[in-house]
Amino acid sequence: MLDDFLTRATLGGVGLTLATGPLGSFVIWRRMAYFGDATAHAAILGVALAYGFGVSVYAGTLAVALAMALTVASLSGRGHAMDTVLGVLAHSALAFGLVAASFFSGLRVDLSAFLFGDILAVSRADLAVIWGGSALVAAVLAWRWQGLLTATVNEELAQASGLDPRRERLVLVLALALTVAVAIKIVGALLIAALLIVPAAAARQLARSPETMALGATALGALAVLGGLQASLAFDTPAGPSIVAVAAGIFALTLMVRRAG
Repeated sequence: MLDDFLTRATLGGVGLTLATGPLGSFVIWRRMAYFGDATAHAAILGVALAYGFGVSVYAGTLAVALAMALTVASLSGRGHAMDTVLGVLAHSALAFGLVAASFFSGLRVDLSAFLFGDILAVSRADLAVIWGGSALVAAVLAWRWQGLLTATVNEELAQASGLDPRRERLVLVLALALTVAVAIKIVGALLIAALLIVPAAAARQLARSPETMALGATALGALAVLGGLQASLAFDTPAGPSIVAVAAGIFALTLMVRRAG
């Protein structure tokens, strides 16, 4: 069954939504959209370094994404103007990554796949990484759910409850870095943040509790994957952007449903 490239693409995309659904909900609640962009853009530098040192693309991407996420998390606790810091870091990391990639002829050919994704080229080994990484992110979020939720709603309340808001923020930062590393081959560095945010934003229009929003974001993300792959197959369009476009259409529908209700 896994010999069919479309089957592997579907399994890879659906597996990714196990992480992007609940994590995307926290990204929206905490207004971390720019944070996700900065981490995703840094992933291109990780790809270039992985080629340069001859290591796994996933390993290189994860290392740089973690470094970026930890840097931003550290700066956010020191009163810096975060929109400016994130803008500088995101675009600088992307620029350095593209410059570094220009030194590797093989990477120049494949660069568009890392920028916009190449879900149709997902292999069996990629499936193991995607499902393993997504399951790990989902398990960590489920384990720390109440603490993360409390720290998101009110940091003072979290401290009064014996929780450390910085630790909960670090959990999200690490989960985001891992998700970026897993997602780069599916939707690409430029579209990762969209897959995190758009299904969660759509689920927010319909959900009545944080838990239903996280589950709804996962379901709508999976629906966007299925619809995007079908659209890509029918209209011969790029698969990654097609998935995000379908997610945007779902978001528009949920807005209309909410207004009609």
